[in-house]
Amino acid sequence: MQKNLTNSTRPPFASLVRELPSVVPFVPPEALERQSGKKIQIRIGANESTFGISPLAQKAMAEAVTEIHWYGDSECYDLRSELARIHQIRMDEIVIGSGIDELLGLIVRAFLEPGDRVVSSLGGYPTFNYHVAGFGAKLETVPYQNFMNDLDALAAKAVETGARMVYLANPDNPTGTFHSARALEKFMDKLPKDCLLLLDEAYIEFAPAAETLPLDLENPRIIRTRTFSKVYGMAGARIGYALAEQEIIRAIDKIRNHFGVNRVAQAGAIASLQDTEFLRHVVQAVAEGRKEYEQLAKKLGFTAIPSHTNFVAIDVGCDQKAAAIREALFEKGIFIRVPQVAPLNRCLRVTVGTPEERRIFAQALEEVVSE
Repeated sequence: MQKNLTNSTRPPFASLVRELPSVVPFVPPEALERQSGKKIQIRIGANESTFGISPLAQKAMAEAVTEIHWYGDSECYDLRSELARIHQIRMDEIVIGSGIDELLGLIVRAFLEPGDRVVSSLGGYPTFNYHVAGFGAKLETVPYQNFMNDLDALAAKAVETGARMVYLANPDNPTGTFHSARALEKFMDKLPKDCLLLLDEAYIEFAPAAETLPLDLENPRIIRTRTFSKVYGMAGARIGYALAEQEIIRAIDKIRNHFGVNRVAQAGAIASLQDTEFLRHVVQAVAEGRKEYEQLAKKLGFTAIPSHTNFVAIDVGCDQKAAAIREALFEKGIFIRVPQVAPLNRCLRVTVGTPEERRIFAQALEEVVSE
């Protein structure tokens, strides 16, 4: 017998949830296909690696599938052990999560109270902003300067607002620009003493090693996040890690989803770390592709922003032109992205694909521009 629900009352949502806008950081390519009815042929808009995964990782993941009826190791012991060996750090200075996106949420939750101020660049990685809003903190932003994170302005804003945290992606997303270790050291000296630097290093393998900030995990004012989604090509497996002082890792361990990283992803990550030749191949192939994009941009009268990532942001001069080019390319089955905040919205952000993908993209872009 069906119950009469006419007089039923839905329990109220939490006030924080009621006030949140109904937005997501990114619309996935699959949703764009469903909305448009068009099939994406060249997928170079989400900063995924189109070079695939390491053969060693593929073999290890295939073997792990035979044990998928078991939960993954909740301590990620073998993976943390391998990371500790590579980085020459302690295992208890590492925490594993289902990608940097989950780790950003855990870090925000661990450090911020509702109403706390957080500083980031205007137009920076939107998933971080999503977590800040989701836990009730307040985001303060400063504009990019010449398409780079403005370190002086970020530090000044942190001092002005009494920020508890500053988020910085280095190399940056969506511009691809990079600050040296010396610049970051000077930047950290200007931050308030009780302010945490959350340093997102998703693309660090593409940056010059000699200029990368050394690991100093005794410093309790910095957390560094890294991922297997980019150079290792495991975006769909959802696995990343954070490096920090032991007490910070213990705090995050109190709130993380202990069985959130599946055993297939763990097996693939371990094998990927061991396949250094594949890593070198991808880094070199991406560097070659970046040069091709720079030449293409110059040929068309545009400007490629110098990148230390697996994508290039191409400044086409104005936001209307960038949006029009993106839509025209989508009509041709090519998926790229355009940042949503000025002046970054003048740029086409294009993943460095395989040589064949780059050839197809270049031909299509030239056709669109000529039209």
